[in-house]
Amino acid sequence: MTAEPQVSPAPTPPPAAPLLVRDRLFIGGEWVTPCGQGTLEVVNSATEEVMGTVPEGTPEDAERAILAARAAFDSWSQTPAEERAALLERISRGLNERQSEIAALVAQEVGMPFVLSNVIQVGLPAVTFMSMAEEIRQLPAEETLASSLLLREPVGVVAAITPWNYPLHQIAAKVAPALAAGCTVVLKPSEVAPLNAFVLAEIIEAAGAPAGVFNLVTGTGPVVGEVLAAHPEVDMVSFTGSTAAGKRVSELAARTVKRVALELGGKSPYLILDDADLSGEALVQAVMNGIQGCYLNSGQTCSALTRMLVPRSRLPEVEAVAQAVVSQVKVGSPFDAATTLGPLVSDVQRERVRGHIRQGVAEGARLIAGGAESPEGLERGYYVQPTIFSDVTPEMTIAREEIFGPVLVIQPYEDEEDAVRIANATHYGLAGGVWSSDRERAVRVARRLRTGQVSINGGAFNPVAPFGGYKQSGNGREFGRLGLEEFMEVKALQF
Repeated sequence: MTAEPQVSPAPTPPPAAPLLVRDRLFIGGEWVTPCGQGTLEVVNSATEEVMGTVPEGTPEDAERAILAARAAFDSWSQTPAEERAALLERISRGLNERQSEIAALVAQEVGMPFVLSNVIQVGLPAVTFMSMAEEIRQLPAEETLASSLLLREPVGVVAAITPWNYPLHQIAAKVAPALAAGCTVVLKPSEVAPLNAFVLAEIIEAAGAPAGVFNLVTGTGPVVGEVLAAHPEVDMVSFTGSTAAGKRVSELAARTVKRVALELGGKSPYLILDDADLSGEALVQAVMNGIQGCYLNSGQTCSALTRMLVPRSRLPEVEAVAQAVVSQVKVGSPFDAATTLGPLVSDVQRERVRGHIRQGVAEGARLIAGGAESPEGLERGYYVQPTIFSDVTPEMTIAREEIFGPVLVIQPYEDEEDAVRIANATHYGLAGGVWSSDRERAVRVARRLRTGQVSINGGAFNPVAPFGGYKQSGNGREFGRLGLEEFMEVKALQF
């Protein structure tokens, strides 16, 4: 028997808005006509209706943007750090001024509930631009090392290729440090959720960015993305997306030996240690923290805590609490105040998640909540039930592959060594979590996890801490000082 989530009553999307038609690209400081005639449709994830269109960029459009960025580089790279910081602060304020507008846009594009979208999808990007202004002010442009003078210089023209799940957040993670470092940028946002990028371009234009410093070209990865990754006038590619696509970007970039920063997939473990207080409210808190870490943004989060590892002796108790928690999840329209879980981004993604749920059942995992069927009363919109499997073994597909949907797998372990072994038995290494009554033990276990970040007892996301992965979760780091230094070269002058 599975627990059923609550469905928000009578989902009410915002009043129908005119089709958002974006028919220009932002290149060289101007809104220019694309070289081609093609357009790409953007679909509202909750209604399955077309909400807007953007240009289907061509290789010629990408070439124009790259050359504009190259022409602007010499001047921008020599601009004093204080002027670059001031631009970033103006961009941050511009995001704050249009926060509700952008949050509503992303809620429709991606499906995140508006209340969360307002804080995460817009609030965090505003913080990133502001924090990078502070980082570039504090980072010494030069320092002495014995008889050498070390100089930090911008890497050059940066191609930023970003995903759809946290569209503006990931754009900010690349554009803000690149501009702070003195680089010029060509941005290709995901064609699934590109409308928010046009608002950012308007904000950057209004903030007074010099022509060519920031350029926006929409299009598909195989057309625009591949030109950016392979072009000899691009000095660095910063890519966030699937591991498969990241490998392709690396292959293309290797032809010109350009720098590559990759933030890719994840299959992050959440370890509830056997010393944790697993009685009453403490157990509820531990399990709820893990479920929230899995279901954020409908599970469309690369660092989602999708594998909950629990002591085998406590498995029945954890399952019961997990079923009770998921029964309180409210699935519905992103604009319903009661909603805690919105739709997935697209029909393609919904079918992919449903396929994994069916495969989990077929491979013998025990379904204790949810399933592949649409939530009752939500046949329209890309909704998936919040789902939980238990008795999942490491060789099962749902324990190995990134699902990118609201699907949690519970894996029992025998002891601490077994827990660490299961946690690290993955090609990924982006994030993780540890829950324990003993802080020192939690830290000791966290040190053994081969991941770029670990949350201990529900520790919150830190927007200035370095973010990135081990193994096939990528290379390089974003946010904070280390994220800024990704976009810099170091030169040594010998005396």
